[in-house]
Amino acid sequence: ILEDEDIKQTIQLHFLERAKAGHVTAGDTIEIVSAPELQEKFSQAGITKLTISEHTACHWLSRLDWQYGQPRKGMYIDGHEREDVVEYRKAFVKRWKEYEKHFHLWDNNGDLLPLPNGFPVPEAHGRFHLILVTHDESTFFQNDLQKTHWAHKGDKPTPQPKGNGQSLMVSDFLTADWGHLCDGKDREARITFKPGLNCDRYFDANNLLEQVEGAIDIFEGKTRGYVQGLFLFDNAPSHQKQAPNALSARNMAKNPRAHWTPFKDGPRMHHGVHPQTKELLSFYFPDDHPTMPGWFKGMEWIIQER
Repeated sequence: ILEDEDIKQTIQLHFLERAKAGHVTAGDTIEIVSAPELQEKFSQAGITKLTISEHTACHWLSRLDWQYGQPRKGMYIDGHEREDVVEYRKAFVKRWKEYEKHFHLWDNNGDLLPLPNGFPVPEAHGRFHLILVTHDESTFFQNDLQKTHWAHKGDKPTPQPKGNGQSLMVSDFLTADWGHLCDGKDREARITFKPGLNCDRYFDANNLLEQVEGAIDIFEGKTRGYVQGLFLFDNAPSHQKQAPNALSARNMAKNPRAHWTPFKDGPRMHHGVHPQTKELLSFYFPDDHPTMPGWFKGMEWIIQER
């Protein structure tokens, strides 16, 4: 039946139409075949086929280049074209283009491309060359191994360890100019970390800051002040720690409270700004309030006002 191009194309078009609404099943194939449109084409071709089995439906799907399995993942696009994201991306690319003028670049064969002509760099104190230093983290597991390999059909299965086993995290700084960042002797920016409650606990912003200080020392020791470094980090949660004295809504009182300030014996908070009207909003009740004079309003009250 599928040798008939007209019938095959008609079934394929029905598949594509149903795929737009979700996915195609063997049951869809049976319904398409039993529908009047296909039955008429069968009759014109001298074919008597009122319906097909589920097994045949699966076979036809395969013949028409449909595959059973989980859908392949494409690129995530949620929010990529939001107006604020687009504006931020434009500003980032513009700034990156300026940085790129200062890099040493290599072709696919590893040969250094012609160096750019020098030009004055504001506040660079004569340092034109800029080296990009990227931060990278990887986690390896004790039971990591290649899952697929050639094996003789007579081989017997061997017991395998359960779970991933102990993990080891490696945090390093990489450059196109030197490879991983080190001083060429016995000091390197790379650190290893064993995550877990009974090991080194978890790699957080404090660990990263300590590593960054060491990496900067190594970089400055290698370049002796003649080159600038551009350190690049991704947006991981451990890279977003607030300053110790930064305000946090999580630590603010929910309900009105007398004598509340962000820090013990510290000053009161400045006024906030209404996001639409730009009107100043005080986080404290006025001093002549009948029941809560000068009290902190509490997060619930502040959110309602906004």
